[in-house]
Amino acid sequence: MTNLDFSKEDQAAIVARIQEYFLQEFELDMGGLEAESVLEFVAGEIGGHFYNRGLYDAQSVFTDQIELINDAIYQLERPTGA
Repeated sequence: MTNLDFSKEDQAAIVARIQEYFLQEFELDMGGLEAESVLEFVAGEIGGHFYNRGLYDAQSVFTDQIELINDAIYQLERPTGA
């Protein structure tokens, strides 16, 4: 079982969205326990891929910002006459 670190409100909203999706797409009226099981399965099996992608994206943004800061610092340099 995957430890989902969502608030009770967030988890309830996700479970409701899963129920809504299965009802609309597959005409399957899923109970809360079944939807929670789907959530745990998806989180356990592929959640890591989404998490890692988020880390890579955040690292890319951070790297871009560091480059901008480096450029700004370089522009502050003063001539030394050397």
